[in-house]
Amino acid sequence: MAQKPNIPKGTRDFSPLEMAKRNYIFNTIRDVYALYGFQQIETPAMETLGTLMGKYGEEGDKLLFKVLNSGDYLNKIDDKELLERNSLHLAARLCEKGLRYDLTVPFARYVVMHREELQLPFKRYQIQPVWRADRPQKGRYREFYQCDADVVGSDSLLNEVELMQIVDTVFTRFGVRVQIKINNRKILTGIAEVIGAAEKIVDITVAIDKLDKIGIENVNQELREDGLSEEQIEKLQPIISLEGSNEEKLDVIAEVLKESEIGLKGVDETRFILDTLKNSGLNNEIQLDLTLARGLNYYTGAIFEVKALDVQIGSITGGGRYDNLTGIFGMPGLSGVGISFGADRIFDVLNQLDLYPKEAVNGTQLLFINFGEKETAYCLPIAAKARQAGIRTEVFPDGAKMKKQMSYANAKQIPFVALAGENEINEGKVTLKNMVTGEQMLVNPDELLDKLTK
Repeated sequence: MAQKPNIPKGTRDFSPLEMAKRNYIFNTIRDVYALYGFQQIETPAMETLGTLMGKYGEEGDKLLFKVLNSGDYLNKIDDKELLERNSLHLAARLCEKGLRYDLTVPFARYVVMHREELQLPFKRYQIQPVWRADRPQKGRYREFYQCDADVVGSDSLLNEVELMQIVDTVFTRFGVRVQIKINNRKILTGIAEVIGAAEKIVDITVAIDKLDKIGIENVNQELREDGLSEEQIEKLQPIISLEGSNEEKLDVIAEVLKESEIGLKGVDETRFILDTLKNSGLNNEIQLDLTLARGLNYYTGAIFEVKALDVQIGSITGGGRYDNLTGIFGMPGLSGVGISFGADRIFDVLNQLDLYPKEAVNGTQLLFINFGEKETAYCLPIAAKARQAGIRTEVFPDGAKMKKQMSYANAKQIPFVALAGENEINEGKVTLKNMVTGEQMLVNPDELLDKLTK
């Protein structure tokens, strides 16, 4: 017996129903991006390793899927190199390409390569899969989609405001209640300065970013292990546990950071974003959260994270401002800000809350039963008219038993079935059966179209 096929660990097949749900997510995000003037681009699944390596840190380099060179890729490798079994060295010799790890680095490469063609500010969105050679586990895959939008070539904080409006619009359309959290890396840098630990900014942000997951005591222990003194950790406590309205938090932190120029700049930027959003009619709450740090160290200004309020799940959207996206490719000074929707987590949220619209996940609306050649010839022109009217329509291809055809309709949850035998043909009509209620009615083709389009 032939061995049953399988797929690589960390990858998934998606059923027609799952694809309908995923397309609903992608199409909603795509429509909102376009509503705000963002244009879609795509980049290749493969990039050169020169583009990818060294952009994600040592750990990220290890998680890159590398692609073997075509042809006789061992031809230039001598026996000594093979016997040394140095996998990193061999990979560098045997592989010139890799699967993209995220959409940000390919976007930076795209901007540098196409700079002369771009109108700045350039507003792009990208919805494509990425690959990471990570250890697969629940909720973590080796292949998954990212839904990114970025604005490059503009320092204006109105871009941050617009991205928050996009987040609010998307989740309003999904019917998901969310909390949008905002902070600023300049504020975090200022905090590190005033407690006398400016050189520890990365360690501090990495630690306090885990506050929700591991709690204050474990965060403090991690800070100790990173070399912060008890006095510095003590100074941090009232800052990271600050409560009150956004305005109250900003007033307090502005006083704390009065000796830090960069910290006060972060306060001013955050105040502008929050004040501007007050009059934009957001449907969801936006909250200043001074513990929000975001793991990626290339953020330099505003940072965002979105949490669903009615489902226990991690961040479902995130992003922030970065000052030097293209500097990694020799074009310094191009500022940008972006967000990324977590499609897989949004999929789980919509499933748990049962928020998929029926029209988004339903497939075929109308099935014509096949009673034979004569009957099918009568039904085909009506089916064509139904499709022209936008009704998703099938004609059962085989003259199978009625029970089998009805079972097919039930299995695919097709809401209406049309039957045309000798009597219906003589009258120029069809019998339309509602598969949910069991109701049947004799209608002419125009009445059928009218019934289903309504």
